[in-house]
Amino acid sequence: MDFRAVILPIGRLLIIVALFMIPPAIADLIEGNPDWIVFATSATILVCVGALISAALDRQEFKFRPRETFIFVNAAWLAFSAAGAIPLYASGIGLTMAEAFFEAASGLTTTGSTVITGLDNMPPGILLWRSLLQWIGGIGIVVIGIWLLPGLRVGGSQLFAIESSEKTSKPYGRIEPFILRLLSLYLLLTVFCGLLYYLAGMSAFNALTHALTTVSTGGFSTSDSSIAQFNSMAILWIAIVFMTLSSLPFLYLIKLAERRESPHPQQVRFFLLLILVVSFVVFVGVRDRVDTEPFTLFTHAMFNVVSVVTTTGYASTDYLLWGNFAIVLFFLLTFVGGCSGSTAGGFKIFRIQILLSSIRALLKRAVHPHRIIEPRFSGAPVTPSVMEGVFVFSILYAGTFGVFAVIYAMIGLDLETAISASITAQANVGPGIGPLIGPAGTFSQLPDSAKWLLGFQMILGRLELIGGLLVFSPDFWRET
Repeated sequence: MDFRAVILPIGRLLIIVALFMIPPAIADLIEGNPDWIVFATSATILVCVGALISAALDRQEFKFRPRETFIFVNAAWLAFSAAGAIPLYASGIGLTMAEAFFEAASGLTTTGSTVITGLDNMPPGILLWRSLLQWIGGIGIVVIGIWLLPGLRVGGSQLFAIESSEKTSKPYGRIEPFILRLLSLYLLLTVFCGLLYYLAGMSAFNALTHALTTVSTGGFSTSDSSIAQFNSMAILWIAIVFMTLSSLPFLYLIKLAERRESPHPQQVRFFLLLILVVSFVVFVGVRDRVDTEPFTLFTHAMFNVVSVVTTTGYASTDYLLWGNFAIVLFFLLTFVGGCSGSTAGGFKIFRIQILLSSIRALLKRAVHPHRIIEPRFSGAPVTPSVMEGVFVFSILYAGTFGVFAVIYAMIGLDLETAISASITAQANVGPGIGPLIGPAGTFSQLPDSAKWLLGFQMILGRLELIGGLLVFSPDFWRET
């Protein structure tokens, strides 16, 4: 085990974290808020630590083997979360270390759960930092690392596959051209989203922060009332469009822009159809309970469906007030997630499609036992290895969710909060169910032990579970 392959790039990533702290420092300095010193000091400390690590290990040869790649990705997300928590803890907003780590992990994993109240009066540096954390996490720490750190390009494809659910192997022959296209698309989506928000009536600062958290499907806002603060149908529809776009496979969007054949059309069609159907079902199911004109109600229904399915976590209204039908439906939507290779978290659409195809094939074989009927995805038969992977992931997903829910209940959380907190953290969705952590609440009232565990569960969910849980296996550390 060559730990240099892990420690050296981690040190250089700390310098990257420090660079992202400069804009919040400038924002606070312009506003006259003393927290600019916190960001400047935190950045200086991280630069010094990163520089010392780089000086100690520079020019030493190492390579990313499978074991090192898994350890590095886990260490990178933990180190980035810990570093991102420093200014949150040291600032004047009064967070404990557990709360600061929870908030930073929630930002980086684009979960969007928060322990902070009084966002409307929060200094601009903190608001911008939270948005930047989500924007970084949306594209992925490894993607930024591969782009900025040449040493990571040796194992870039392996690292990217662990961090992202996009399993397409080297779509452009090498990882670098794909990363460049990925970053370019991400930047363009952010710019256009921010511009449209500004034209729809947001201030320049709000347009910037919300563009960062919309395209990353993160959901952090600048107000306790989330995006409902703007009371604008135009802003809600802009958010719907860009949350949906950001939840489609980025490789699909890239090849669509290049007018090349994409490998994801069936997944995209299923995802878009799911959004439309569920939005209409919610609209029909709650229209007798909500005294709102039809277009406004449908807008809120679609906005909140898209927000939950894409794991963004914005709220235009407290949909828990729409009755038990809406509560159950939105809870089930928490398990869905977006497409593979997108900024969205969750179980992912392609796994749902494979499972449905497998069930369909099983039912057909029950009626016609002598026929050879194979599960299919995107027009091709699903290989046994892929099917095995989906089934193992499904069991692991349900088991991990259940274990954490039991632990939260043991800590003292009520059943509703324990169950919804577990799935919203694991699926990187944001708001849970119930008055405590629902769309109108925060996670601030949970004990610190629950906040630490939720932060780690968010990272596990962002790494698609297997990438995070593998390092706890004795076989992983056993020499072969």
